[in-house]
Amino acid sequence: MNNVRESCKLAQNAAFSLSAVDSKTKNDMLECIAQALLLNKEKILKANLVDLDNAKELSLSMQDRLKLTPERIDAMAEGVKQIIKLKDPIGEVTKEWTIENGLHFNKVRVPLGVIAVIYEARPNVTIDVAALCLKSGNAVILRGGKEAINSNRALYEVIKTALEDNNFDPNVVVFIDDTSRESSKELLMQGDLVDVVIPRGGNGLKHFVLENATMPVIASAGGNCHTYVHESADIELAKNVIYNAKMSRPSTCNALEQILIDRKIAKTALPIILENLIKDGCRVTGSKEVCDIISQAVLAKEEDYKKEHLDYELTVYIVDDYLEAIDRINHNNTKHSEAIIAKDEKVISFFEKKVDAGCVYVNTSTRFTDGFQFGFGAEIGISTQKLHARGPLGLEQLTSEKYIVVGNGQIRK
Repeated sequence: MNNVRESCKLAQNAAFSLSAVDSKTKNDMLECIAQALLLNKEKILKANLVDLDNAKELSLSMQDRLKLTPERIDAMAEGVKQIIKLKDPIGEVTKEWTIENGLHFNKVRVPLGVIAVIYEARPNVTIDVAALCLKSGNAVILRGGKEAINSNRALYEVIKTALEDNNFDPNVVVFIDDTSRESSKELLMQGDLVDVVIPRGGNGLKHFVLENATMPVIASAGGNCHTYVHESADIELAKNVIYNAKMSRPSTCNALEQILIDRKIAKTALPIILENLIKDGCRVTGSKEVCDIISQAVLAKEEDYKKEHLDYELTVYIVDDYLEAIDRINHNNTKHSEAIIAKDEKVISFFEKKVDAGCVYVNTSTRFTDGFQFGFGAEIGISTQKLHARGPLGLEQLTSEKYIVVGNGQIRK
């Protein structure tokens, strides 16, 4: 695994130089990558077809995550251009002050340094991550999953060639071309070269990284997302929001997986809420109480309430009240995105305070947990932990801060 350590050394050396590069230069790097994506569509799509051919045994939703189209490549290039337009956070003075002896303090945003990202089956992550890291002055080490290896390899070659052809250091983006578990373990042992690692995938990947990493981890993992329908809810609103949250793209981490609903309204509201979902092919599992109301529902297993389905499937549970709903959410969720549909302001306020998640939604879809939707441009992942960042990880979340202290000869007595 010497290539892994050598790759990390190359990235660290590149990071030292990149930390002092001005905004225009970083934007020029991103512009050449965006143009190269558009010029190399055929090459990228050809590689993606190999991955799709190897993925025929995967679910349709997983195949959709893996699939690239000309339109999706256009969107990737547009995403890079949107990041170019974003304000560069590096060098921002977030606070400044002077103390009695005349020392002047500036608290300044700086890059994290070298960021390693271990991710699974979505090849667009390769571009999103590289662009965000470069804009924020960080070198990045990419280690994708085996399902997308050919697509990721092609995308990396596009990035590398674009940087080389425009006289930029290509080692600001490094690719681990080995999808074995051993390569991930080796990467996680490079705590002296890598400043932070971000796992982007399911809970299995998150736990693997947390157990093996020798550097700080920003845990970006799967979403077992809930929507709770309170007795005060507008049922038509609930119907529309829940349909969007589940069906617009069920393979994403911000898709709805669990519905909780108050017992007082379950018999009348559930048939309305679930009608179009079932009609359009969504499978429903639930408690016996749910199955008695919805004839198409299948009795859920206990593990279904903790499951990130990532497919046209959801689980439904009937609760006594909002206190039980909050308790079940906090017990079963992955601290990603949770929603409440309600009119009762007291219940909404309590829900907002008590639910433990990076994003809490009121009367809207969990599908908005996304860097673009938050105005961050792309995102490197959705942090499900509390330090040092939580929720969508955009440019600002990929920085640290340091103190610049300026004096005129002061000495400490």
